[in-house]
Amino acid sequence: MGLFPRPSVVVAWAAISSLSVEPRLQLTTQHYHSVQLINEKKSSELLQRAATALQANKLVEAETNARALLIKEPTSAEAHFLLGAILFRQGRAAESLAEYTEGARHRDPEARDLKIVALDYVLLNNYLDADKWLSKALAWNPNDAEAWYYLGRTKYCENRFEEAIAAFERCLQLDNKNIKAKANLGLSLAGLGKFAEAEAAYREAIAWQADLTVKVAEPYIDLGALFLDQGQTDEAIVVLKQAQAIAPEEPRVPELLGKAWSRQNKFEEARTQLEKAVKLTPGSAADHYLLGQVYLKLGMREKAKSELDLAAKLSTSHDPRKN
Repeated sequence: MGLFPRPSVVVAWAAISSLSVEPRLQLTTQHYHSVQLINEKKSSELLQRAATALQANKLVEAETNARALLIKEPTSAEAHFLLGAILFRQGRAAESLAEYTEGARHRDPEARDLKIVALDYVLLNNYLDADKWLSKALAWNPNDAEAWYYLGRTKYCENRFEEAIAAFERCLQLDNKNIKAKANLGLSLAGLGKFAEAEAAYREAIAWQADLTVKVAEPYIDLGALFLDQGQTDEAIVVLKQAQAIAPEEPRVPELLGKAWSRQNKFEEARTQLEKAVKLTPGSAADHYLLGQVYLKLGMREKAKSELDLAAKLSTSHDPRKN
């Protein structure tokens, strides 16, 4: 079966089928032309070109060169691992895992390879295997702050909050102003019901950004959600407005603001936010339901019925019992 077990067919297909037909055809055409490079460039140059293109986020060019090298040297572990990293960056997790598995047949992977393997499993919502490979990567390289952050995220998604806290704290020891790690530490504390400590973590993450030109919205959103859960609606609105100014296209913000304005019976404000929320996340049954309820409050019965019917349809289609 190889070093990295294949994901289930259903999960793997979900990842692969998200790609449109047109980019596949474009990639196929470029791969055909890349065969001409084989006799013109040394293998090391092809590998360097692929790595440089990946670093510049030129993913099609990176894939082209990596595959050109693999045509010439199909047993090159470096090329398989690099192609695996390129495919991961494209969101093609199942294909990425296949490349890492093939590469591992020719050379043992390194900690950085295992980290990407783990993140492939995160993309496939397989947190058990993500946890396994991140833990092994960290056993080999315990000073990788980013890996500790991702391990914390994985533990959080597994509802293993105490272990998540330990991972985020280790990340912060290595990278002491990591804003996302601090915000996620707050989420994990909230998961244990330690709301005062969670609030303190969010506020500290926000304070770290006071002098930054580009801010991270997560701690503002998380603090706003905490305030909303605690019934502190006014405080939630203040913080969520700040989050929206930082990240106007982040869908969680209008959803939370819509809830907050609804609680204050300010239904026009709620309507504006929830209409934006369903535009940003049209597949969210919860957002369509909330918007439907607001339409009812505003006497817009036809629109309310449309939104509530759509919410019911989306909820049924996403029900795992229907699969």
